[in-house]
Amino acid sequence: MQTASRRPFGQNYAFVVVGVIFLSLLVAAGVRAAPGLLIQPLHRDFGWSVDIISLSGALGILLYGLVGPFAAALMNRFGVRQVLVVALLLMALSIGASLFMTQPWHLIATWGVLSGLGSGCVAMVLGATVVNRWFTTNRGLIMGLLSASAATGTLIFQPGLAKLGEIGGWPWMVSAVALGCAILIPLALFLVPNQPSDIGQRPYGTDPSTPIAPVPLREGLIDASFGALARAAKTRTFWYLFATFFICGFTTNGLVGMHLVSFCGDMGIPQVQAASLMAMMGIFDLFGTTFSGWLTDRFDPRKLLFLYYGLRGLALIYLPFSGFNLYTLTIFGIFYGLDWIATVPPTLRLTNEAFGDRDAPVVFGWIAAGHQIGAASAAALAGYLRVMQGSYVEAFVISGLTGIVAALIALLIARRQVKAEPALA
Repeated sequence: MQTASRRPFGQNYAFVVVGVIFLSLLVAAGVRAAPGLLIQPLHRDFGWSVDIISLSGALGILLYGLVGPFAAALMNRFGVRQVLVVALLLMALSIGASLFMTQPWHLIATWGVLSGLGSGCVAMVLGATVVNRWFTTNRGLIMGLLSASAATGTLIFQPGLAKLGEIGGWPWMVSAVALGCAILIPLALFLVPNQPSDIGQRPYGTDPSTPIAPVPLREGLIDASFGALARAAKTRTFWYLFATFFICGFTTNGLVGMHLVSFCGDMGIPQVQAASLMAMMGIFDLFGTTFSGWLTDRFDPRKLLFLYYGLRGLALIYLPFSGFNLYTLTIFGIFYGLDWIATVPPTLRLTNEAFGDRDAPVVFGWIAAGHQIGAASAAALAGYLRVMQGSYVEAFVISGLTGIVAALIALLIARRQVKAEPALA
């Protein structure tokens, strides 16, 4: 057994780990948000069409989700720290390489494929793995905080990046994102142990009498990824959660995160002002999703999901007809920001209840893949409708209707308590 390298703060060191993961999720989500700001500059500088640029963003979002379950298995096999460091390095290098792009396929390769693979390892499944591994209490609250960081990163960097684009063009935006990824590499390398036993600690909230010991590996990469999926896919709960999370992605980062700035541009709103609206949404999301985690620890998560999806759907249907003035956009930004990704904590709680601590991180990875498939679908569909119809109105109305459908599906989920199993090492 490896000798534990002790760290300060005792069980509270879990919050140091959460802090690094929070920043990592923030930057990775910013990576996925940046293509929305690149649409107008790349169209202007290279003449590439909106649907082609949207395709690169959609592909990145798709891989961001599809990599999730395999990332969870890799973390279980090789450790959170190793996977996180490699993912941050891949994002920094691929985004930096896009500074030299001259053809659309360069954009697709760097911002679509390579950064999508890297950011897919630094996504919601990373938060779920860390929460299950480092905490036995307050899981909903911590997952709410980490989920908020992922969504906030999608939004809060946009004004700064847009301003950089105004000053130095799209290369300045790209350089800032690549640098942000690179800065986090040493933090992850030196501050994130793979599990509490590596530093002689128990998970936060664990009884002090519990022995400190690492949990042995149980499965290989393929078995861990597809074995958990095979077990989960036999249940209706998995498919209900997958369907609702598909719609979650369809109604958030795929549509709003990718196209709202461009939609505002169509309505005569400057890019920096539109990006400021996104940042405001991100700030309110930080509070809304963290509060959702607190609520998830106390109330029926199915009823929370019904509320979140239903209100989100109505907001999206309202937006195209709101008049796009300062008053209506501010109301939308506050309301939608509070609800942006508040669905994650109740979804994770339902996943943990249904599938136990052993399978839950990987199963949640597959459910999160549904989120990103939905997001990629919305990103591509909205770009296509914008080119074909000359407007985003239809895309936002369709997305809003799917939110109402998700609200109804959430009420069909059956709850079943499963005895918690140790998280994989």
